[in-house]
Amino acid sequence: MKHKSNQLRNGGRSGMARWKKSIIAMSVGILGLTSPAVVSAQSADAFGPVKQIDAGVLNVGYIDQGPANGPVVILLHGWPYDIHTYEKVTPLLVAKGYRVLVPYLRGYGSTRFLSDKTMRNGQQSVVAADIIAFMDALHVKKAILGGCDWGARTADIIAALWPERTKALVSVSGYLIGNQQSGAAPLPPAAELQWWYQFYFATDRGKAGYTKNTDEFAKLIWKLASPQWQFDEATFSRSSAAFHNQDHVAIVIHNYRWRLGLATGEAKYDALEAKLAKAPNITIPTITLEGDANGAPHPPASAYANKFTGKYLHKELTGGIGHNLPQEAPQQFADAVVEADKMGE
Repeated sequence: MKHKSNQLRNGGRSGMARWKKSIIAMSVGILGLTSPAVVSAQSADAFGPVKQIDAGVLNVGYIDQGPANGPVVILLHGWPYDIHTYEKVTPLLVAKGYRVLVPYLRGYGSTRFLSDKTMRNGQQSVVAADIIAFMDALHVKKAILGGCDWGARTADIIAALWPERTKALVSVSGYLIGNQQSGAAPLPPAAELQWWYQFYFATDRGKAGYTKNTDEFAKLIWKLASPQWQFDEATFSRSSAAFHNQDHVAIVIHNYRWRLGLATGEAKYDALEAKLAKAPNITIPTITLEGDANGAPHPPASAYANKFTGKYLHKELTGGIGHNLPQEAPQQFADAVVEADKMGE
């Protein structure tokens, strides 16, 4: 924000910046394109600036705040959410001296594939591999990981398969590592009902429906998953801009179809998936969190507590906290990150 204030004090520079943004916006509107630069600028209005870096098969958009030499925290969002899940968490951690990195996952925001030939793959191991590549690109050897929804699963996987890269873990809804074999097993009817969107996405109609009604679909999930969260339209719009990534629908549809065994992954990730199919324990210091009003499918803490074999705490948050816990309870999430870090010392 200090940088932005300096621009405002410099009338010439701010005028030029506004002129450039106007030209870009008009060009995008006329051509009907979604530009990475524009997506980044939109995100930066509320939470930024958004930086870009080549990492593995992606050019990743990400937030980087806090001291460059501070202990690194990587915060991972889920579906249908984006980096703004951590908009209020980030300054709380920066104030404690942490360097906070918040990347857009593949298929979101300004993150783009470097090649049109790369498979638009949403299987669980590939998202984790993306984050390892992201860490390598930024020369981050080890980080504290925090995640929610897809982000929690990704953080769990990194903690399980790359413990040497993980100092501590904060995972909303606990141990979320899965496999196609367990995904094929039927659940009790009430549990199956909660996964209605997964079955919808398994159909051509579901793919067409999500393509046509992406924002409306996401907003419905927000309301169902966090029934007591009174978010406003501006809050939703900041995140929904990230769903207009050209690969978003393909990644989401593949993710849910892969879970059911209805889509194949890439052979180069088979070895990772074989390890995950064994439900590996997580040995690093971990805090799991759950809200008292989580309307999304989630396991009880008793079902996964024994998967965390290192220092471990579970915390239940009250006050109507739903599925998007870091955005609904930012102080509690930030406190958990600091506490997990201390557990790892």
